[in-house]
Order: sequence, then structure tokens, then C-alpha cells
Amino acid sequence: MAGRSVTGPPVTGPAPPTPPWVAARPPDPPRRALARLLLARAFRFGDVTLASGARSAYYFDGRQVTLTAVGARLVGTELLRLARADRVSAVGGPTIGADPIAAAVALLSGLDGGDPIDAFLVRATPKAHGMGGVIAGPALAPGQRVAIVDDALTTGGSLLEAAARVRETGATIVAAYVLVDREEGGAAALAAAGIAVRGVFLRSQLLDAESRPRPDPG
Repeated sequence: MAGRSVTGPPVTGPAPPTPPWVAARPPDPPRRALARLLLARAFRFGDVTLASGARSAYYFDGRQVTLTAVGARLVGTELLRLARADRVSAVGGPTIGADPIAAAVALLSGLDGGDPIDAFLVRATPKAHGMGGVIAGPALAPGQRVAIVDDALTTGGSLLEAAARVRETGATIVAAYVLVDREEGGAAALAAAGIAVRGVFLRSQLLDAESRPRPDPG
């Protein structure tokens, strides 16, 4: 009837059980969650030839993580922490591996209350139409503190090429940030060019000596 409210007896008794898929285990810390996601989605095992021409027992495709919603957040969080510590105001690197990483850092930098960090992309070859140029994004300024980024570091060739283009603008490269340092000489090559490498993970933190996933990575 209109104007009347109907109430029942108070609900008593134990709360319903937590579904097993919720109670299975507590959520991983962000870094551990990123390690697990990389192993689950970015690594493919088998005899492969890398871009450098070297043979490897595994293939790493970071885009399988950086182009997912969860992966972009986790990657952006880890690299934003490095960027804040180094006081850089822009991040970018060789397209296309660096593109989603730089975009994630830029987006999250606008949400944490700190200074904004811009993203830029370094093309392999100059654009033949429009404004042309090799670097896309907000113009880099002489003396501006920037970091170059990529999903993986092997010999360092791609990052060194990108670094050369960035240095042509007069910007100062503070460091190179990579998701996975494969520990195959790339860090030494970049160091010889005056660029420190900050790897979120070393290969040996994710894979054992036989290139098998570690049960407790990171």
C-alpha cells in the first residue's frame, strides 16, 4: 500500500564465504605483478634470431604487456618512479617499442600531483611529409633533462641511434630506462656513450641460467 514501508527481520548468521578465485592469494605488489605479467605474456621460448642477428633461447615482446591496460599502468608506475628520481621532464625512445611506455609515463605524471612529464617518439627515418623530422612530440629544448626508454636492451643499438637523434636537439640524456636488460652487453655500450642504464628487471631476475622462468621472479 502507498505510504507504508515494509521491513523484514534483521539479517543474521555468518557472512557468505569468499569465492575461491578471490581468496586464492593476496594481490601482488606492483613490481611482482609486473614480473609475473611479463613472464606470462611477453616471453616466448624457443630458438629465435634477434634483430641484432644473435641467436637466443627466447623472444621478448614487451608490447604484449605495455599495450594492455594493466601492463601500461604497472610499467608507467615503475618508470615514473625512476623519472621522478632523475628529475626528467620528458621520456621517449625508438618507435614502436618505446611508444606505449612513454605515453604511460606521461599520463601517470599528470595524475600524481608532480610536474608533468612529456612523451616523445624517435622515428627510424625522417618523416617525408608534413613537418618532417625524426622526433615526434613536444619539441625538446637545449639542456632539457630527458630519459630514453625501450622495452628491452640487448646490444643497445636501437637506443644509441635514438640517443644520437635526441642529442642533436641539445637535450641532456640523464639515463636510459628499459623494462628488461637482457645482460648481453647493451648496458656497457650505452655506458661507453655516457648513458647510464636503469633496468626495471635484469634477465637473470626473471629467467634462470637455462632461460626458464623463475618461480619467484623479480
